[in-house]
Amino acid sequence: MNWIPLERMLLKALPERAVAVEPGLNHAQLREAALCLAAGLQARGVRHVAVHLEDAADLAVALLGAWRAGVRVLLPADLQAQTRQRWAADVDLWLTDQPGDTHPGDLQQTPMPPAELDLDHCWLSLCTSGSSGEPKRIEKTLRQLNNEVHALEQLWGADLGPACMIGSVAAQHIYGLLFRVLWPLCAGRTFIRRQMAFPEDLQRASREHPAFSWVASPALLKRMGDNLDWPALSSVRRVFSSGGALPAEAAHSLQQRLGQWPTEIFGSSETGGIAWRQGGGLWHPFANVELSQDSDGALLVASPYLPAGHIEHTADAVRISEDGRFELLGRLDRIVKLEEKRISLPMLEQALISHDWVSEARLGVVQENRASLGALVVLSETGLHALRNLGRRAVTEALRRHLGGHCEPLALPRRWRWLRQLPLNAQGKLPQAEVEALLLAPRPKTAHVLEQVETDGEWSLQLAVPPDLAYFSGHFPTAPVLPGVVQVDWAVNLGRQLLDLPPRFVGMEALKFQQLIRPGDEIQLHLRFDRERGKLYFAYRNDTAACSSGRIVLGVGDA
Repeated sequence: MNWIPLERMLLKALPERAVAVEPGLNHAQLREAALCLAAGLQARGVRHVAVHLEDAADLAVALLGAWRAGVRVLLPADLQAQTRQRWAADVDLWLTDQPGDTHPGDLQQTPMPPAELDLDHCWLSLCTSGSSGEPKRIEKTLRQLNNEVHALEQLWGADLGPACMIGSVAAQHIYGLLFRVLWPLCAGRTFIRRQMAFPEDLQRASREHPAFSWVASPALLKRMGDNLDWPALSSVRRVFSSGGALPAEAAHSLQQRLGQWPTEIFGSSETGGIAWRQGGGLWHPFANVELSQDSDGALLVASPYLPAGHIEHTADAVRISEDGRFELLGRLDRIVKLEEKRISLPMLEQALISHDWVSEARLGVVQENRASLGALVVLSETGLHALRNLGRRAVTEALRRHLGGHCEPLALPRRWRWLRQLPLNAQGKLPQAEVEALLLAPRPKTAHVLEQVETDGEWSLQLAVPPDLAYFSGHFPTAPVLPGVVQVDWAVNLGRQLLDLPPRFVGMEALKFQQLIRPGDEIQLHLRFDRERGKLYFAYRNDTAACSSGRIVLGVGDA
């Protein structure tokens, strides 16, 4: 490929060089937009700008334009009110695609002249939540970013060739920024502007390109099911995964379907890329990344992606082999004390995941009358089958027995929560504070609404039944079934949210319960209100059959 270093990206215009697709953008257009934006920033006297743009090509324009104008860039993790308040004193301008903010198009002026960017005086601040959830700000120079994209090209450029880079991760964070934007920009590969949030979106985008590669997260890769056209997708040049641990089950499934193991990337906003692996096993450090350990076994990193002479002290416990590869042993900052005994949460999580019933697990401390551990568990297919046929108590007791071989009794979780998936944030993380908040929260009493569609006044909703629904405990302890009264209650409450229903419940008619609704089921709910008769018609069904139906009679005023 025809490589252009980042510092020379705004020099000669290359209209024949494609940059982005959907819609298309070439290098000459990118360069012109960046130089015009640079002039607009300079005219306003901006010295520090916060940039949050969903479109990866707009983000590239904003970064290059800001650096050409000598403006330091902050990439906030999101645009929540508390995020804006946190960084308000540090920036002169918010450049976003949200109403009320300045948009890139608002700053276009007669372009600044092209010039080479100074690798050591172009700055980028990245924001990360950290393991505790407290936001951190990490400063990077363009030289550090440039070093990293060079290393990626040397390692995988020949494999990728002209592949279009298709991403399911946000470009606001280090992984997406490098792999979706800066690396293809330098290499002359096109990238898709928008983040592909769902497997079906990834498939649609892939079909548009003869050569393509995925920049994905574990959260998306483990949701890629049998409904996709795997023979067509198997031409993917390489599948990258980062932002968290990719479950071994998901990696193996991808290998069987695609004929290749996903390439997992280990690193952080602080360190940049540290290592990579395929097919599990030991991690291979990137070239020129120097690894060592402190007395506690924590990983120490020195690399071209860090300030010269700086050694980053991580909280990752590792075992380094003689050939330089290493094994991750868990996070040292997730070792807790119960009754003066040290307990490694990552070690217990790995022990849980080794059980056939568990796909993912996160543990935390529950601070109530006395401190104890709690577990957030995503059950595997076999685990969900066990929950449906044995009940909650039997599953928790089996998992406690399994853990009993790995820890003392005081470390056995006392509180268990079954989840459909771990609620990872935009950076693919689950801060410990969020784990503990979920453990303290009451078990759910409503369905998750996945989709809702209105047609001629009638509503069709796709619902997911939480595996940990509170109503399952007493109905029935060893064979949980969604009670009929809860099905009626959900229909009424969802109907009130979507339809203008009379306030008074009068009665029910023609109730039929045909198929059981079980933990983890996905079901459809159809709602229609006959205003003339004051009747709400509801019907639940699964993929193959009707589950229940009936009419709910509603009235106005008191009885």
